Amino acid sequence: MRAYHSHDAKGFTLVEIMIVVAIIALIAAVAIPNMLRARHNADETAAIASCRTLVSSLESWRANQTPLSYPANLLVLSAANPPYIDTVLSSGTKQGYNFTYVFGSANTYTLNADPVTVAVTGTRGFFVDQTGVIRVAAAGAAGAASPPLD
Repeated sequence: MRAYHSHDAKGFTLVEIMIVVAIIALIAAVAIPNMLRARHNADETAAIASCRTLVSSLESWRANQTPLSYPANLLVLSAANPPYIDTVLSSGTKQGYNFTYVFGSANTYTLNADPVTVAVTGTRGFFVDQTGVIRVAAAGAAGAASPPLD
């Protein structure tokens, strides 16, 4: 009798599957940190843009008041008709950053933007006051003495 071996076998060998898995793992090891860093940078850029939006909104609000005065809180800006800012920003948290607005007087305020989760949603902290100059701290909360944003 003759043994019959078919060379038309279909499927993948264990070695082929292991090679494909190794290639996918290598690609993921390179791509995931880059994706997380891109998100981190996007959150910081969005925080800067939100600070600029808030400065413009606060100045517009103040210009429309008699006598001139900044609002007591951010909720006032979103409750106006038409609103100066959206309800997400007036809640104090947007895209991985917490925004803390403090009314000082009719002519002063401070605004801090700090990451919700340091080193994940952002590393730098931002500060702005009635001067409109956005200041930055490389790590931690920024303040009036921090250097201006480039």
